[in-house]
Amino acid sequence: MSNVENQEIISKDKIFRRLLSYTKPHIKPLAIAFLVLLLATAADVVGPILIKTFIDDYLTPRVFDWNSITILAVSYLLLHFISVSFNFYQLLSFQRIALWIVHKLRVDIFSKVQYMGLNFFDNTPGGSLVSRITNDTEAIKDLYVSVLSTFVQNIVFLIGIIIGMFILDPQLAFYYLIFIPIIFLIMKVYRHFSSKIFHVTRKKISQLNAKLNESLQGMSIIQAMNQEERQKGEFNKINLALKNSQIKQIKINSLLVRPAVDLIYILALSMILSFFGIRSFQSPIEIGVLYAYINYLDRFFEPVNMMMFRLSQFQQAIVAAERVFGILDDQREAPTKIGTQNPVIDEGLIEFDHVTFSYDGKTEVLKNISFTARPGETVALVGHTGSGKSSIINLLLRFYPIKEGEIRIDGVPIEEYDNEELRKKIGLVLQDPFLFVGDVAKNIRLHNQQISVDQIKEAAEFVQADQFIKKLPGQYDEPVVERGATFSSGQRQLISFARTMAIQPKILVLDEATASIDTETEDAIQIALEKMRKGRTTIAIAHRLSTIQDADRILVLHHGEIVEEGTHHQLLAKGGLYHKMYLIQQGGLSLEKEINS
Repeated sequence: MSNVENQEIISKDKIFRRLLSYTKPHIKPLAIAFLVLLLATAADVVGPILIKTFIDDYLTPRVFDWNSITILAVSYLLLHFISVSFNFYQLLSFQRIALWIVHKLRVDIFSKVQYMGLNFFDNTPGGSLVSRITNDTEAIKDLYVSVLSTFVQNIVFLIGIIIGMFILDPQLAFYYLIFIPIIFLIMKVYRHFSSKIFHVTRKKISQLNAKLNESLQGMSIIQAMNQEERQKGEFNKINLALKNSQIKQIKINSLLVRPAVDLIYILALSMILSFFGIRSFQSPIEIGVLYAYINYLDRFFEPVNMMMFRLSQFQQAIVAAERVFGILDDQREAPTKIGTQNPVIDEGLIEFDHVTFSYDGKTEVLKNISFTARPGETVALVGHTGSGKSSIINLLLRFYPIKEGEIRIDGVPIEEYDNEELRKKIGLVLQDPFLFVGDVAKNIRLHNQQISVDQIKEAAEFVQADQFIKKLPGQYDEPVVERGATFSSGQRQLISFARTMAIQPKILVLDEATASIDTETEDAIQIALEKMRKGRTTIAIAHRLSTIQDADRILVLHHGEIVEEGTHHQLLAKGGLYHKMYLIQQGGLSLEKEINS
């Protein structure tokens, strides 16, 4: 066996043990269910022995002791009733525990995703995450609900049947044991070949979800740019690869699951009949023993077939668990507080001190950035696409860890602040505001119970969002659909303004907050922004230079560096990059041509 195969087996065993570790909190109910399973199995195994006793001791010799026969009949029916009742209880217990385990696993992975850093989401498609949280955990659920309970129940049942065979005829039972290694060999071969196929299958399902998610998110662009056929072709290509993978799995199932086990069954049946046939030449055989053995044979291979069918689910679950644990073990979590102190943001003084940053560890998107934003000041960031404006915001909000340099708020390194303190004191308004399904009030409060209804209305009035909210049929209880699609862009932005002002931040971050507003609400938004900035340290990103002309300071970025700094009039007087950008926006010249001229 190669080292690669060895590592694969060790890895899969480790994953399986990790899955089993989720059963630890349920040890007591599992033990009770297992005990009941043993009792149910004993009742099942004893049944054929009673039939054998009836055939050999009463039916064959024609001895009709009705009292004894009645006891046998009642005992057989009672054992059957006990078996059915106990099997119902143990099956229900195992599956109830299984569902609790999967519930815990889903909560674990969803919680993990909530606290992952943005560098994780930068490199992981949303559809792939959806696939892992839904499809992969569903496959793991099948492991606990269907596979493990089936394997435990059937293995116990098989052991009981083997014990019953030894009670009836130890010599034949010993010969019969040679088939067990053959069955395990078939299972091992099946696992080896199906594992690779299931890896491909899960990967293609993930890609399918990612493509579906992307197409749904960008449906307006797809239709506007006449890309329906291209999207259809790409989706079909992934779907075809998924179909081919599933066909390979069907071929393996068709060869190694039922047919192989049926072949062993025929060989075992032939061996039993031959054994009793040869023995009949030497001495009379007991028909009851022959009946019991054939009955046990049928009962033996029924659970074997069930386990073989469940092997495909087992393999899918192991592969799915590998993908789920991959997320749970991912170390790319959002940066957290360092140190034991609990500093508080009181003033809002921001200092960038020689900050250099790279997303991939190779290309520097920020180079030696240093500036100060004093309490109450508005500092605007301008520059062409890719100049580093959004990266400065990402670092200020501690979405990414800083590798070189230092960012301080009120003189304290940003790493020493608790996440809750940063989120309460820094308000963020994005170019494309995100609204959640619910109602207007919930989108302003965002489930922060410390914000009262009066504070919600006060924040809405402050940013002039109340003017359109009061005209809605439900006002603050007006339903909000996914992403707030029924509201105009300006209305969504005003709600996001109210959401930000409801927490009364000390620092305000505006990331192209006026880039996509409609003319209907433009005046209201400009007034709201002016009110929001008063008394707060504001960092504003803007492409439209007309929106930041009144900023206290403007930083001009180019290829990750601050190349110019000053007020609007100072920068125009310099005749540098800002001046060229201003002329371009006024006259519609080619930005790239002007910058490079």
